[in-house]
Amino acid sequence: MLDPTKLKDWQIAEAAETTAKPIVDVAHEIGIKDEEIIPMGRLLAKIDYKKVLNRLGKPQKAKYIDVTAITPTPLGEGKTTTTIGLVEGLGKLGKKVCGAIRQPSGGPTFNIKGSAAGGGLAQCIPLAPLSLGLTGDIDSITNANNLAMVALTARLQHESNYDDARLAKSKLKRLDIDPETVQMKWVMDFCAQSLRDIIIGRGGKMDGFEMNSGFAISVSSEVMAILAVSKDLADMRKRMAKIVVAYTKSGKEVTAADLEVDGAMTAWMTKAINPNLLQTIEGQPVFVHAGPFANIAIGQSSIIADELGTRLADYHVTESGFAADIGFEKFWNLKCRMSGLTPHAVVIVATIRALKMHGGGPAVKPGASLDEAYIKENLPLVEKGCENLLAHIDIVKKSGVKPVVCINSFYTDTKAEIELVKKLAEKEGAYCALSEHWLKGGAGAIELAEAVMSACNETNHFKFLYDLKTPLRQRIELIAKQVYGADGVEYTPVALEKAKALEADPQSQTLGTCMVKTHLSLSHDPTVKGRPKGWTLPVRDIMIYKGAGFIVPVAGDIKLMPGTASNPAFRNIDVDVETGKVKGLF
Repeated sequence: MLDPTKLKDWQIAEAAETTAKPIVDVAHEIGIKDEEIIPMGRLLAKIDYKKVLNRLGKPQKAKYIDVTAITPTPLGEGKTTTTIGLVEGLGKLGKKVCGAIRQPSGGPTFNIKGSAAGGGLAQCIPLAPLSLGLTGDIDSITNANNLAMVALTARLQHESNYDDARLAKSKLKRLDIDPETVQMKWVMDFCAQSLRDIIIGRGGKMDGFEMNSGFAISVSSEVMAILAVSKDLADMRKRMAKIVVAYTKSGKEVTAADLEVDGAMTAWMTKAINPNLLQTIEGQPVFVHAGPFANIAIGQSSIIADELGTRLADYHVTESGFAADIGFEKFWNLKCRMSGLTPHAVVIVATIRALKMHGGGPAVKPGASLDEAYIKENLPLVEKGCENLLAHIDIVKKSGVKPVVCINSFYTDTKAEIELVKKLAEKEGAYCALSEHWLKGGAGAIELAEAVMSACNETNHFKFLYDLKTPLRQRIELIAKQVYGADGVEYTPVALEKAKALEADPQSQTLGTCMVKTHLSLSHDPTVKGRPKGWTLPVRDIMIYKGAGFIVPVAGDIKLMPGTASNPAFRNIDVDVETGKVKGLF
């Protein structure tokens, strides 16, 4: 038995990969046929989703479970680890189970948090390919996004240099784009704060159009959101055409279709739309599709992956980004609305460490040793911090679904601390289970798996927080008050003007609301922990992702391009030059 207390994650993964089942066997066991498998090596495959779904038809088969969390520390609380652990635990109980997680972004992989492959004995393998680009989905998103920027900037240059006759010769009509209203950024899949705001087109008139520009992280691109919510390639193609790239000087939208780049953008995505199939260390199937960052994106595994899982398995476990206030809220009011799938249970991952932080414990800082308060028993800190947990339980209950609290076990947790959390969670109407999946794999997740099965067997009354006919500002207020716990909402003049214009546009009234907010607090302020009271949500801007089908209010000061820390993970990642194997990933 591999011992995670003595081995690093990459060492455990490397050992497990040597005895792992060929991915075609994993596919066969879940009911996927040879002609539906697109092999990408012994341990990796893409799945021809269209062939599978056409064969299986529409009815949902599986119990559908979403995994979310309480407000995390900057270290994360093991949500992907719990997702994989739950899949392994259900497998130990003899259930036909499938998982869906989001593809790791190169930004956190090489920065603070590391890969999103799970950890210990609850990992998705193979680790190195998963963490280093997988089958190229994020590269395709990056290229599709940047092709739109190439089309836009080239058009600006040509329109500034050519008269109408010269444009007509090139079969172009003048769009009269206002460079001050460009809605997109260039993207790359690293945390590169120095590229957030740049000037491009320096030089002569043959060197492009000089303008302010900038970079965002690839997984925040609208193209990633489109991958997450598209039901098939035809749906994706229509969505690409609707992307609003900029506005004209008279205020009209300039779309990817106007730039005649939507077809080429979709061409970059023809392979990426097929989900990737991997496996847990214990051999259960896991679809990996779409990306993270529910604070600045939708942060969900794809609808296509969940369509496959809910038709192939008896239990399908999917993952939402960060905590219930953002990741689950978007799963609930956006993804479920778009997919038509509704959950039977929702797992809220909590750690004693995070609860102590929310109870007033010292700051938790990446790269620094944990304060003694997090290592020794402290019941008052835990009890106070449970206010944050209870807030997330209330959020899930508002959706009409039964919450299951998972106490993700750390060796420093005491029996009294665990019992206190269980007592408070159960009093609030949630199931609560201790899980030791990191240490013991599926055997350590039996209590969690049994709690989830019990929750799935209960009758739930799923309902959305708002109807699509609800005006935009009323929706934002509902989310602010009912989900975040704010007293109200205030708008900057720019955001207010945009909100009024969107409310007056009949087309915009059918779009979902995808909030951008810090993941480190229930409020907009990342320094405020626990369950904040007496505060107002500031909306400073509103973006529109018409292709994805979202209006995107931006609350507080949040960046679409994260920054790299002073002690990033890339300092510990290397390659064995004899074998070519990657080491140091976590």
